[in-house]
Amino acid sequence: MSDVGVDESLLKSVAVQVATDAAELVREAWEGMARGRSVAVDTKSADTDVVTAVDHESERLVRARLASLRPGEPVLGEEGGGAAGDGVTWVVDPIDGTVNFLYGLPWFAVSVAAQVGGESVAGAVVEPASGRVWSAARGQGAFLGDRRLAVSAPARLELTLVGTGFAYSAERRTRQSRFAAELLGRVRDIRRNGAASLDLCAVAAGWLDAYVEHGLHRWDWAAGALIAAEAGAAVHLPGSAPELGADATYAAAPSIADPLWKVLADCGAAEV
Repeated sequence: MSDVGVDESLLKSVAVQVATDAAELVREAWEGMARGRSVAVDTKSADTDVVTAVDHESERLVRARLASLRPGEPVLGEEGGGAAGDGVTWVVDPIDGTVNFLYGLPWFAVSVAAQVGGESVAGAVVEPASGRVWSAARGQGAFLGDRRLAVSAPARLELTLVGTGFAYSAERRTRQSRFAAELLGRVRDIRRNGAASLDLCAVAAGWLDAYVEHGLHRWDWAAGALIAAEAGAAVHLPGSAPELGADATYAAAPSIADPLWKVLADCGAAEV
């Protein structure tokens, strides 16, 4: 890809600043809901695929901040759409884990990434409830706050903790449940936390040994996958892992990445 003149450190700084600002807005709304304040809710692809007024407010704030800090650079957001440009494109998930947000669960985040030629070069994932800031820039490592991250190193598959997720479509969730049932007997256990960006960050921190999910959109993985990769994970993005399915996202500790890949294929990942 052509990225002459791209300053990954500066882009990371912008991603952290903008995501942190949006996370503060989301945190205030979340705390207000806990005190009984109502939030407008709508649906998208299915009744279980929800979007709130706070998602829209968060994305509007991100777009406004980026327009001020990086004028002229296009933004691709989950709620507002957009398209990639020739240089830097910002990819935004204003609340990843909206269902968790609505239920009061603290596992949700704001994700902001800078991409060039469709590849992430900098990004940040900020958790409104805890204030944790995950970040990475290409070739510069991944961090939780100022702590450098490194993936785990499970000795064998039977000791591997795998994260995953499920689609909004009931029909596809049924296929995913069969796949998960096959996998469950071959690994330590499975976790389903409900926010892809944070699951990828969890791989970076060694809180998960691996993560696989089908059907993610670019805004789901743009920042988190870079953070996982910069922490040392083997990462495959949608379209790059046909043995696991055309729309599979995969991140794993190198010590088990290849054998787990084979097991996932054997468990029917490509048919999910």
